[in-house]
Amino acid sequence: MSQAFKLLLLALTRFIVGGHGRWLGSQPSLAQRIYFANHGSHLDTIVLWAALPEGLRRRTSPVAAADYWGGTPLRRFVALDVLNCVLIDRLRGEADPLAPVREALAEGRSLILFPEGTRGHEALPGPFKSGLYNLATSFPDVELVPVFLDNLSRAFPKGAYLPAPISCTARFGAPIRIGADEERAAFLERARDAVIDLAGPPQ
Repeated sequence: MSQAFKLLLLALTRFIVGGHGRWLGSQPSLAQRIYFANHGSHLDTIVLWAALPEGLRRRTSPVAAADYWGGTPLRRFVALDVLNCVLIDRLRGEADPLAPVREALAEGRSLILFPEGTRGHEALPGPFKSGLYNLATSFPDVELVPVFLDNLSRAFPKGAYLPAPISCTARFGAPIRIGADEERAAFLERARDAVIDLAGPPQ
């Protein structure tokens, strides 16, 4: 059932919002990666996942909030059985809320991450929280690939019940790595800038 639902979800995503990937600074690769992107819509997770080639989708787990994606049986089914998400609990104040994410990386999986931590209202991403920095320092060999999701906040804004048929894309940039002595604030600003640089029209 999950495989059939996966194919249906991909078909609906492509039909309604497009969601195709544009590889501007990198190419699809089986290298272990963290794809980090701006976050303006609940469609972001699905569109970025759908933009990856099939071989990469099987190896890549979106990191998602348990309070939303685990909030109903349907959303939980989509998150766990279709998207193979790593769910994190933002509400219980766990000692290390990133523990499930670290476990997935230790197992060799790639991840989809939204460093803002919650959906923003603006076209460009807001300040990044420290999670990406913490993972980059713990797993320095994992490639960090910036992604800009275009038009998602318009296609499925906060409060909407159904997505609008607005063409959306996922633009993949060049991988970055954390510097040996790079401070947290400097790295997070550089990572955010790498996403913002993808916001303009593709060359």
